[in-house]
Amino acid sequence: MRSVRIRILVGLLALATVGVGAWQLLPSQQHTARTITVGTTDAVTSLDPAGAYDAGSWALFSNVFQSLLTFEPGGATPVPDAASSCAFVGGDLRTYRCELRDGLTFASGRAVTAQDVKYSFDRVKKINSDVGPASLLNTLSSVSASGRTVTFRLSSPDATFPFKVATGAGSIVDPVTYPADKLRTDNGVDGTGPYVLTSFTKGKKAVLTPNSRFKGAVEDGGGPVELRYYADADALDRAWEARQVDVATRQLPPKVLAALNPSDPKQRVSEADSSETRNLYFNTRPGKPLHDPRVRQAVAWLIDRGRLAANVYDGTVDPLYSLVPTGITGHTASFFDTYPEQDPAKARQLLTEAGVSLPVRFTYGYAEGRGAAAQEAAEIKRQLEASGLFKVSLKGYQWDGFQKEWASGRLDAYAVGWVADFPDPDTFGSPLVGTHGTMNTGYSSKTVDRLIQASQRYADRSQATKDIGTLQETIARDVPVIPLWQAKEYVVSSEDIGGGQYLSDGTGVFRLWRLSWL
Repeated sequence: MRSVRIRILVGLLALATVGVGAWQLLPSQQHTARTITVGTTDAVTSLDPAGAYDAGSWALFSNVFQSLLTFEPGGATPVPDAASSCAFVGGDLRTYRCELRDGLTFASGRAVTAQDVKYSFDRVKKINSDVGPASLLNTLSSVSASGRTVTFRLSSPDATFPFKVATGAGSIVDPVTYPADKLRTDNGVDGTGPYVLTSFTKGKKAVLTPNSRFKGAVEDGGGPVELRYYADADALDRAWEARQVDVATRQLPPKVLAALNPSDPKQRVSEADSSETRNLYFNTRPGKPLHDPRVRQAVAWLIDRGRLAANVYDGTVDPLYSLVPTGITGHTASFFDTYPEQDPAKARQLLTEAGVSLPVRFTYGYAEGRGAAAQEAAEIKRQLEASGLFKVSLKGYQWDGFQKEWASGRLDAYAVGWVADFPDPDTFGSPLVGTHGTMNTGYSSKTVDRLIQASQRYADRSQATKDIGTLQETIARDVPVIPLWQAKEYVVSSEDIGGGQYLSDGTGVFRLWRLSWL
């Protein structure tokens, strides 16, 4: 996904019963009725939680929908939100049960029931949108509701299931306005989050007002917010320079980020490590030019991450050498260990062994207007073609079209940023390289699937380190994906706006309500 999250050092994660969180959202005297404008280049692909699995959509979902669980700022363990408590039942991590909080209502005023929660999870699975989050719920076998109790039964032990409940995939929707077997397509939202979406113009803006009916984990609600969406980083920068937005995030141009001065009295700058990653994915299906793992290994011998980070991103990202980023439990440097330096001779030897015609020709797709994606594509093309072993054709797409292209399996190679769904290594495993993962590379490995499932059985997540390490070694060998870089988190706001540092912190929650006028 989604796609910036502050690095979390995940230690022992207790997944026992979690107690009641904060109650009704009360207006704060520190907020005024004056709207705060937030600019971003992230796009919203769908307002329906069953039809979106990307950072822009989920950032909005964090504010207008509610899940049974959520994460506190900087937290590593899910806490109750729409639920009053949740816990695994029995000792096998196959049954998870939540009690619904009293007094929840949709924006329409209709009371929320346990059946509504069951309906919301069931429709994500049933619709199974090719760009939706159904793959995140792959261990969910069934959901039942009785009174205020919701019970989830899992197909295999999954200690990470509470984390998944706390994501956008767990958004509770109103069955009155969301069809059971297809996506809602208008610009309306009926949720129970801390904000109400009062208007939405695709690609332009989302207008949010505080939800006076909200009950949940948010103790202190914010004022009105307007999210403004920009086609690319340069457009966002122009809006920021013209003071058309009060906050700019995800993502100003690399040169602008590199030149930010935290001591500038006219702005506030928040910079932090992040668990957002960007990977180069390959279509591994038979008949495709990158089907043979030796061809993909050859590419891995040619990628220069340091040059990519320096030349394209002006040092605002760090080279990444494994599927799981630094700061997340189980991180290794498997690609550095396997491909320690650029070596065209080894790449040529692998291609000769594979018996392919040289240069190997393939098409590289990228999303136009998404940060420095076009420049990144050009640099990767330059690196591969400098060896004389590859010939790369570049093709740019608008974001929605780009998602559909990779979901359909039509692209040979493509780079996609990934924002952690939750602070756990599993979010970099099953969705990215599992057989039914969201990146749809055609890659399927019984070894990888076994390691993913094995790692999910540990309630103490530190015990999953061995399986996660072996998983990363396997991916470095099979190369369905090549990690490129790990991002840093930048939020820039005017001098009279506070709370920018809380917008995004590695937990998967985008906290617009933390923004305030000073």
